[in-house]
Amino acid sequence: MTPPRNGDTPEAAADRLPVADPGQVHRAALRLIRRDARAFAAMLLFNALAAAAGLIGPWLLGRIVNTVQDGGDVAAVDRLAIGILAGAVAQLLLARHARYLGHRFGERTLARIREEFVDRALALPSSVVERAGAGDLTARGTSDIATTGQTLRDTGPDVFVAAVQALFIIGAVFLLDPLLGACGVLGLTGIWFAARWYLRRARSAYLAQGEAHSALAEVLAATASGARTIEAFGLRDRRVADSEREIERCVSAHERTLHLRNVLFPAVDISYVIPVVGMLVIGGALHANGTVSLGAVIASALYLRQLSQPLDTILQRVEELQSSGASFARVEGLAATPSDQAATPAEPATTPSEQAAPKALIPANDRIDVEGVWFAYPDGADVLQGVDLSVRPGERLALVGPSGAGKTTLSRLLAGIDTPAKGSVTVGGVPIAGLPADRLRRQVVLVTQEHHVFHGTVRDNLLIAAESASDPELNAALTSVGAEWAGALPDGLDTELGSGGLELDGAQAQQLALARVVLADPHTLILDEATALLDPATARHTEQALAAVLRGRTVIAIAHRLHTAHDADRVAVMKKGRVTELGSHDDLVRADGAYAALWHSWHGDRLATSMDEPPADTAKGSRSGS
Repeated sequence: MTPPRNGDTPEAAADRLPVADPGQVHRAALRLIRRDARAFAAMLLFNALAAAAGLIGPWLLGRIVNTVQDGGDVAAVDRLAIGILAGAVAQLLLARHARYLGHRFGERTLARIREEFVDRALALPSSVVERAGAGDLTARGTSDIATTGQTLRDTGPDVFVAAVQALFIIGAVFLLDPLLGACGVLGLTGIWFAARWYLRRARSAYLAQGEAHSALAEVLAATASGARTIEAFGLRDRRVADSEREIERCVSAHERTLHLRNVLFPAVDISYVIPVVGMLVIGGALHANGTVSLGAVIASALYLRQLSQPLDTILQRVEELQSSGASFARVEGLAATPSDQAATPAEPATTPSEQAAPKALIPANDRIDVEGVWFAYPDGADVLQGVDLSVRPGERLALVGPSGAGKTTLSRLLAGIDTPAKGSVTVGGVPIAGLPADRLRRQVVLVTQEHHVFHGTVRDNLLIAAESASDPELNAALTSVGAEWAGALPDGLDTELGSGGLELDGAQAQQLALARVVLADPHTLILDEATALLDPATARHTEQALAAVLRGRTVIAIAHRLHTAHDADRVAVMKKGRVTELGSHDDLVRADGAYAALWHSWHGDRLATSMDEPPADTAKGSRSGS
């Protein structure tokens, strides 16, 4: 579930990534423990042995007191003292090995959490990431996982050791004398009340703190990435105000958790003293009446004094456990997102290649049908209004129209990124957005002018699309999109790219992205300004080469240069969210409508006044149609 934020609208709450509830967190933790059950059991065993060894010292010290009181000889005391030393050494060694096992268990479990998070994040629909914001996903994948990892490595093992020690110590006091044990436990009730008060408030406070961090990260990331736009439009003061507001929210969230700790820890410190004092007073009275021996009273007092160390560890670490529990709930929340790859609580997460599509979601053919589609972005007017369109297998379709006509929005629906508010977008009779991620990526690929060069070699960047591709296949893909420059690189496919390596310009990076598309070998390819960063000659060469490679496949191109429309089998003209003309280039030119006006204007024959109307899209930022 996604926790509400003060002042949130239902739409805003729905846009955020969900957070796992306590039950889901517990089931996820048990699932991780079962995957490494032997290591977890060994850790518990050595913790128990270490705790048992720690009980030897106070018990033998009580024996020494009784021995001296009864007039025992020095040799007996020496033997008992050697036993105390041996118990201390055994406790040290066993506790050290238990901590080592705990750290190994923690590191392996953390690796599994990271792998599951990456699988889930990569399988998230793009629309989900866009609505939630990259800042939240980044915060979950960095600071939240780091906090969870610290708990697995350090806090978790420490708490396990302390909990086992505390149980053994209390049990030892009861074995010495049940009445003394009852007195000791009664004196610890103050800690129970303080911890209960804290735990009832801590989870929500730490979730709010994590959410505040995510919101701040989102604002700072957006400000940094849009620095030039902010400067150009004079938005500096507004962005500063937004940042200050989120910083104040973070400070307020931290102050809330600090207040909880300031109440808990002093109450706990006082509660440590009460059972020891009570034990000495009551134990002294019982000894005076001959009910218990002096050694039993001293041993019980030492046990209760020794109890403060594990309890202190538990209560000091409970703050970290609450923080990490909230972080793990945010990390595990990705399993509840609308993604075909989200792992179920009972089973390990699987990679996209490991999951098969249900039989009901296998398209009957490769025909794409858009029927009565309406779509609007949140808080915006309708971008698409009753669009009907069919794309035949192997067809080359060009979408043209003025800026804001809804072309990009339609391409996102065709790629399964967004879901229509009304109507349907299907491939072979199956809703495109309902296809499992692995099948969707084999079916349709959307290529925009946005691209990314990953840190690594040219080969690494290409193998992302086809892990088993050979070097000749990689070189052929580069050549097919006009990236002959790759063959002239000093180290060829082994040339390092990115920071510290070769920096590609915009055109080269775009060709690299197109080569990945060739290797991915989808049935349907949607090109949205895919060659916008190339000069006209290079763009035309790349488009022709790409068309040659994809011959026989479906290509849907948002045409910003009309030669793309000229080469297409059919052209769909969009205006104000509707398809107003549909036909071949020649047919549309003969019809002398809006497309003909645009075509003649492109050739300089006459102005295309009918195409120069205000944009229809009202969506914000990159979500607007183009």
